[in-house]
Amino acid sequence: MSGNPLNATPYFDSLSRQGIFFERCFTPHFSTARALFAILSGIPDAQLFKFSSRNPEAVKQHTIIDNFADYSKHYFLGGDPEFGNFQGVLNNINDLQMHTGKRTGTPDVNVWGISDKALFLEANEVFRKQSSPFFAYIQTSGNHRPFDKTMASTDTDFIRVSVETETLKKYGFESVDEFNAFRYFDYCVQQFLAAAQKESYFSNTIFVFVGDHGVAGNAEAVYPPVWTEQRLTDEHVPLLFYAPQLLTAQRRNEVVSQIDVLPTIAGMLHQSYVNTTLGRDLLDPVKKYNFAFITNTADVVGMVSDDFYYTRNINSSEEQLTPMHRGASRYNKQQEDSAKKKLSEFTGAFFETAKYLIMKNEKE
Repeated sequence: MSGNPLNATPYFDSLSRQGIFFERCFTPHFSTARALFAILSGIPDAQLFKFSSRNPEAVKQHTIIDNFADYSKHYFLGGDPEFGNFQGVLNNINDLQMHTGKRTGTPDVNVWGISDKALFLEANEVFRKQSSPFFAYIQTSGNHRPFDKTMASTDTDFIRVSVETETLKKYGFESVDEFNAFRYFDYCVQQFLAAAQKESYFSNTIFVFVGDHGVAGNAEAVYPPVWTEQRLTDEHVPLLFYAPQLLTAQRRNEVVSQIDVLPTIAGMLHQSYVNTTLGRDLLDPVKKYNFAFITNTADVVGMVSDDFYYTRNINSSEEQLTPMHRGASRYNKQQEDSAKKKLSEFTGAFFETAKYLIMKNEKE
């Protein structure tokens, strides 16, 4: 989708041209557990040195999913939901059916559990039997270290390919195993949707694809310098809403956040909902301003806007403003100073609000 000539995900690229694809979506943090927390609660996990999912006083979060009162609710994971205390966050969803842990007859492929293909096809079997609307969260893990152990040995129709190390590194991959892990995920998505298209639920279902986090690497071949120099690759993820019979295809380039996923889904469904946090409906015609809040474990908080990436060290107060575009010369000093002041105030307010909400967004 970014124009990378190695084209590791041709099938997903084809989906992105058929759905509503946000090409500049960012996660609040580099972590799978923090991603689950952010998506389900709508709050960036602003506890810098301890996952909120591991904080017993923070896991009882209100979630928009509970407003889907007439929907059955499902969560799929190839392994154990105790990792990062996923279970603690999920326990707050009313009547959630868990599909996790060891599977009889389906072997684990690595520490994360069964393969993504097996997980997707298991989910399809559940969905095809549903007689009422359903909401499901499928948490994949194949495109994840250890990259050399992501696929089932039975997937003989997936063919690994070799690429020279110099070429891999030029286009952002650390190894041929990582490259093939990307390719294998693409293969798994294709297998899933091929199965889903044969079922009656497909034509009336919105499929949402969002990454839990990015990965560090050299992005200079396809993105502006800030992606590599400020490690925005850690938080840059795809966000795709795919429903070819329900949604008109769009490619959107505004900056958006992982916390916006649930309000946007509810808006698509015309589902009334209570939003007590910071996520927004990205398709709301009155939406203003485009931004994504980011934290990391080096005492840094920041905000991505359409034009700049602003960061501040919360201990030293050191600030940095980096243009998001290659054409940085179009901004003069006065414009940059004005942007820094506004983003500084906004980032501080957002950070403090997120910390407050983590402890105050309790489910009644």
